[in-house]
Amino acid sequence: MLKEFRDFIAKGNVMDLAVGIIIGAAFTAIVQSVVNDLINPVIGLIIGGIDFTSMYVVMSGDVPPGTSLEAARESGAAIFAYGAFLTACINFLIIAFVVFMLVRYVNRVKAMAEKPDEVEPEVKTGPSELDVLIDIRDQLKGRPAP
Repeated sequence: MLKEFRDFIAKGNVMDLAVGIIIGAAFTAIVQSVVNDLINPVIGLIIGGIDFTSMYVVMSGDVPPGTSLEAARESGAAIFAYGAFLTACINFLIIAFVVFMLVRYVNRVKAMAEKPDEVEPEVKTGPSELDVLIDIRDQLKGRPAP
């Protein structure tokens, strides 16, 4: 059973998956930084300087106006955190776009690798079988070969 497990782990697909998960985790941190540090401030400027990620509506409970999202959550009030949801949607769209571009590039590289470099011109190696038979027929009839 241990040998079987070792063989399973040593397969290329499992190792590729592990590398993909590690790179994905690192990439997620970069995307979150892009969204939180670059995109959200721009959106905040467009909508009047409001912090986009901490936008919420109190559904029930007592939360004083101007309370941060974290404080509102800690107070036990039911809140509708649409700003955090929109941030997650932006994160998803950025990740999906980058993955699309990566897959597109990989497919392009694969297509170039599978395409033959150049089609070699057809090389004449001699007369065809038909040409030889025509020559034999003409010689048997006593005509000179062309």
